[in-house]
Amino acid sequence: MEERVQNREKPYKCDVCMYEFTRKESLRDHMRIHTGEKPYKCGVCMSEFTVKRTLNRHMRIHAGQKPYKCDVCMSEFTVKGTLNRHMRIHTGEKPYKCGVCMSEFTQKGSLRSHMRIHTGEKPYKCDVCMSEFIVKGRLISHMRIHTGEKPYKCDVCMSEFTVKGTLNRHMRMHTREKPYKCGVCMSEFTRKGRLKEHMRKHTGEKPYKCGICMSEFTEKRTLTKHMRIHTGEKPYKCGICMSDFMQNCNLINHMRIHTEEKFINIMPVCLSFQMEETHETTS
Repeated sequence: MEERVQNREKPYKCDVCMYEFTRKESLRDHMRIHTGEKPYKCGVCMSEFTVKRTLNRHMRIHAGQKPYKCDVCMSEFTVKGTLNRHMRIHTGEKPYKCGVCMSEFTQKGSLRSHMRIHTGEKPYKCDVCMSEFIVKGRLISHMRIHTGEKPYKCDVCMSEFTVKGTLNRHMRMHTREKPYKCGVCMSEFTRKGRLKEHMRKHTGEKPYKCGICMSEFTEKRTLTKHMRIHTGEKPYKCGICMSDFMQNCNLINHMRIHTEEKFINIMPVCLSFQMEETHETTS
């Protein structure tokens, strides 16, 4: 047996996938992948596992045991493999590369998920509306739209969110943090997407085109507003007299007729959009 290990001889072969093993016991454990057998069960949460060592690692979750610690940031982990993957955050190592677009990733699972962008595969489907997703996390977040669950709450204003990332972006309203900076004019933004949209002002790129009049726009929301000219859609309705408006700012101004609130100069905001729209239409 020791001689086999030293010589890397692998006499035990899986008849299904041709994987080879140095030990008979390893082949036996491996075969459970194909048979689906999971003889090791957690007595706490009833999770099942194919091999005993995986159950042993799992039990650390319930025991709160985290024997593997990061020497850089002191984060603790239940499994050594998770620590190894975590260390790549500090080292910058990205050993998994996409053969299509050359994007690099710290984890194999991230590369696997990324490849679905190229293949178009969306294995996670919503049972309610049949929407499909590339990764399971997106499906979990999506399901909260149907359930109404909002587990992430702002400690400042008590606003609730379905996704943690949305809460993180929201917090920048309170902290005034703007981590995304334009390298051309030094404008700063709270969101990466807004910086991306802003950069089109410098590049002249207008990726959103109206299918009716061929007008082009830098932002999707501007195209959405523009389309109401063609469709006649007026989604903003006055709850008092039922008047309809294409833009929210027009509704806000209108409401002052009923409240007798002093008219304030909000029209330049609307006009700004209209001028921008006209400019982008004619340019």
